[in-house]
Amino acid sequence: MGLPWPRPCPAAQPVAEVFAVTPPARSPSPQPPSRPPARSRRARWSRRLAISTAALVLATSGIGHAVVTGIDDGIDRVDPFGGLSSRPGTTEGMNILLVGTDGRDKITPAERDRYHLGGEPCHCTDTVMMVHLSADRSRASVVSLPRDSYTEVPEHTDPATGRRRPAHPQKLNAAYAEGGPGLTVRTVEHMTGVHLDHYLEVDFTSFMKTVDVLGGVQVCTARPLKDDYSGLDLPAGTSNLNGGEALQYVRSRHLDGASDLGRMQRQQKFLASLIHQATSSGMLLNPMKVRDLASAMLGSVRADRGFGTTDILALGQAMKDFTPASSEFASVPISDVNYRVRDLGSTVKWDETKAEQLFRAIREDRPIAARHSGGPDEATPVDVAPQQIRVRVLNGSGRPGLGRAADRALADTGFRTDAAPTTAQGPLVPQTIVGYDPRWDRSAKSLATALPGSELRQVPNQGPVLTVTLGTTFTSPTKGVHKVRPQDPQQTGAETRPIKGDEVVCP
Repeated sequence: MGLPWPRPCPAAQPVAEVFAVTPPARSPSPQPPSRPPARSRRARWSRRLAISTAALVLATSGIGHAVVTGIDDGIDRVDPFGGLSSRPGTTEGMNILLVGTDGRDKITPAERDRYHLGGEPCHCTDTVMMVHLSADRSRASVVSLPRDSYTEVPEHTDPATGRRRPAHPQKLNAAYAEGGPGLTVRTVEHMTGVHLDHYLEVDFTSFMKTVDVLGGVQVCTARPLKDDYSGLDLPAGTSNLNGGEALQYVRSRHLDGASDLGRMQRQQKFLASLIHQATSSGMLLNPMKVRDLASAMLGSVRADRGFGTTDILALGQAMKDFTPASSEFASVPISDVNYRVRDLGSTVKWDETKAEQLFRAIREDRPIAARHSGGPDEATPVDVAPQQIRVRVLNGSGRPGLGRAADRALADTGFRTDAAPTTAQGPLVPQTIVGYDPRWDRSAKSLATALPGSELRQVPNQGPVLTVTLGTTFTSPTKGVHKVRPQDPQQTGAETRPIKGDEVVCP
């Protein structure tokens, strides 16, 4: 099945109420709706990870009904499926949509200040993840959906005005603001062709408490990570993060030009480490610890009524031997990270062919990741993948045509050039110069590695596009452009290759 952009959407039905779901191997069908309680929209990126904590960590415990008694009453219920029509066909296994919104009403003033959690919520989904649990419960596949993904929001009734809105182009994260969980589910099912069985939201508070109950989560980084926006400040090496520090780690977007794409990679690594911590520490064999973990969720989780104690216990029995090697992670393949759309600005456009291959594997209950040998090659490893670095070439060498040749060579190496090199103003430049905004210093160093002998020069407020001004010493692309590759085995540029969970946990 193709994914044309935009793709016609079926007319929406009025959003109804919740239906009950049991966890058979095949996806269930909706039951008669009931009336959910009203609730304010809740937390953001952390939700999907805390959601995964709730669904996967509790599920792996298999302790028994007494430990999870009361969870149903403490979880707020929403109706994301009632009244939906023209849905994709059911699939083997279970598909869970994990979303996080920008609410922060339960964060204390001290936590707001310490972990940089101020600001006003946007009431939209900042992150979206799809979790597929295989029919035999031996595998969990987690797919990150970029929040700025270009899509077509289906026709729906505006909950604020009661008026019908026709289908229209939009970013994925705006579907929640326009129509809540129901419209979010319809939009994701429309984009992926995957039938969703359950819906979960978790807020900042639940995320932080869950990590603390686990005794912290260990993460590894090859370089220091510092983000003034989130307050993240980690040294190179291994760090054990408490709940607040973990929240900073998974929400940081300003470590470099990779922005949300780099953040999705860190979130996947964090979730793999969290699963490793939960399954290797023995805490899941401690009923009191599991009860504490359940208590951390209460009052901070929203879910469809079908996802309750019975589901958790059934999954726990089936997944008691779950390990990081049983998990796999991927991000939707992308063809354009800066797809311009009128009235929307910059959006992320999926690669139709590769995205369809990924979601077909989900629909067919097949693995999405394979082991990679990662054998050596002639390319030099760099911190930032060239596919994430935008470059504009200026010819300051005085040799006509050299700018276009260098542009092609950099593009062949993977850099995102604008394919429109120009002649540099002023006198000839002796040495090739890489001009960069200080906020993109890692990208600049990676680009300079591909241009041996070049000079790095800071240009404040230049923005995310780096400039390469060719000097007179740059004689030919063959000698002047060196092949580079990302140092991180997960990073492949505008997307991440599917990986196994045990490939990214700390050694």
